[in-house]
Amino acid sequence: MFTGIIEEKGKVESVDQQGEAIVMSVYAPTILTDVKQGDSISVNGVCLTVTSFTDTAFTVDMMPETVRATSLRDVQAGSEVNLERAMAAGGRFGGHFVSGHVDGTGTIINKKAEDNAVYYEIEIDPVLRPYLSLKGSVAVDGTSLTIFGVTQSTFTVSIIPHTLQETVIGSKEAGDPVNIECDMLAKYVDELLKHKFRMTDNPAPVTEDFLNNHGFK
Repeated sequence: MFTGIIEEKGKVESVDQQGEAIVMSVYAPTILTDVKQGDSISVNGVCLTVTSFTDTAFTVDMMPETVRATSLRDVQAGSEVNLERAMAAGGRFGGHFVSGHVDGTGTIINKKAEDNAVYYEIEIDPVLRPYLSLKGSVAVDGTSLTIFGVTQSTFTVSIIPHTLQETVIGSKEAGDPVNIECDMLAKYVDELLKHKFRMTDNPAPVTEDFLNNHGFK
């Protein structure tokens, strides 16, 4: 489990393509102070397992599904990546619940500065739209962000200077891909409602009265 608060920008040292799988090494001296083999680290929002490490770098394996489903397929030696260690049980929770299980990739289609913020408009697969809500949470390349605008095929986030400096999104431009993880709670509610409908011969439409009657008040 992660929070979406990026701890370090790492730099990819090597990418070893093995069929559809990838073995990747990342330079990251800051977050390796307490690392152990088998630990989980979020790399651009993707939960990966540390297979080996030194004082300054760690190595992870990416299976074909991860390569196909995330933007990590495009990283090269020298690419910067967002890094976050799995949340400690007694740690401060600064972002939102982030699992590191990416729902899909999006594409930045517009980047606009306004006063001290930069607005990013990101195009997504419409299948993700039900899990995005105005002022709700979303993880973009593993960074916990608040949604300030949403349409059927895009959403907009506003990035403050600190986040621009400390995460990889500050260097991204229109046309660049990003990993998207939608709000976990929204996905669970959706799945529960779908399950209830599957168990009902004549499912009722989801109305305000239906939600009130089933505990969503």
